[in-house]
Amino acid sequence: MSVGLARKAAAFGASAAMLAGLAAGLVASPAQAATTATASAAGKAAAKPASKLRVSVTTPKASPRAHDGSCPVKVDFSARIRVPVKGKTVLAYRWLHGDGSKSKVKVVRLKGKGTKTVTVKQSITFKEDVKGWEAVQVLGPKKFTSKKGRFAVSCEQPRDDDKVRTHLDRTVSATAWASPSRYVGPCTPGDKIDFVGRIETSRPTWVRYRWVLNGDVVDYGKIKVHDSRRVGFGISPRHSGDGYAQLQVLGRDGAYSNRAYYKVWCKDAAPEHPKPVTEVSASATVINTNCTVNASAVVTSTGAGRVGYVWKLNGSVVTSGDTYFGRNGGAKSISGFSSPLSGEAARKGGTVTLSISGPNNRDHVVKSYNACQAQAPTPTPTPTPTPSPTAPALSS
Repeated sequence: MSVGLARKAAAFGASAAMLAGLAAGLVASPAQAATTATASAAGKAAAKPASKLRVSVTTPKASPRAHDGSCPVKVDFSARIRVPVKGKTVLAYRWLHGDGSKSKVKVVRLKGKGTKTVTVKQSITFKEDVKGWEAVQVLGPKKFTSKKGRFAVSCEQPRDDDKVRTHLDRTVSATAWASPSRYVGPCTPGDKIDFVGRIETSRPTWVRYRWVLNGDVVDYGKIKVHDSRRVGFGISPRHSGDGYAQLQVLGRDGAYSNRAYYKVWCKDAAPEHPKPVTEVSASATVINTNCTVNASAVVTSTGAGRVGYVWKLNGSVVTSGDTYFGRNGGAKSISGFSSPLSGEAARKGGTVTLSISGPNNRDHVVKSYNACQAQAPTPTPTPTPTPSPTAPALSS
């Protein structure tokens, strides 16, 4: 109950001394002589055997139970007390207010035999927003406290009906949405779904609003809106289900937003499987043909990823590149090289190195090649001898 209700309901309060005096049948103070006499009578009634006294009280009803409009407003409360009567019986009761205060003790004298029903009433006038409860406590002939009867008052700004409405009068609109609108996963403590609303006004004004979740009011407030402003709340579902939330702007120029629907599927977290590690490896072939080194290779990967490679001949980079593997990996031939040999690399032989690097590891292959074979010298052709000319014969 609000501070305003505390001030209003305080008028019904009774001092602790007076109540103690009532319960014990003693005089509390000269100023409470009349009340003390009544309390004494109630104490005598309460002295009867408890087993024969059955007192009951209905839950107080408020009329109106939920007021949303102009203020001040008078709210009437009523409850029925059932009391067993045998001869003369004194009924003593008081009202308990939601702010912790209590009304003065009231007494009703009953005569006759059997069970009698007494309707008790009170009225309280409210000038501002309040949300609280009222209860009835019977002090005699036997103590009994009713359940709490709840009520709510929501006041709008007073309206002057004599004024002509103009373009300066405000207009208000509201929209709402769920974030996320669907949730699948473990339903553990902690907000899983947030409901967000936007209130827009045509001019700066104070706005009263409330959130309704599946038909029940779950949150409310009052804010100053200059142009637009967001409000919201969150829920942490414990069970699978669906529903909606709606933002309602209260008052003369109130407005209701759309329904923001949501759906929750509480599902245990799937066991975590270790992510497979992609590993790469390579094999290479190197041959020396006619004093020219020819190199080729095949790269293998166990999963998806980029694989880079570098070829070196006797420690010097010859060529490099990269290749890509899909989700299932596999084996691929990569570009090799062909390089003629000369000098010491040709005379003594040497090495070819292939280095590869993958997402999670590296590999390298070293292959040797032989020195170039010496070529046989080209044979010099033997010249054909020229025959000598034949001398002429001499006559005798």
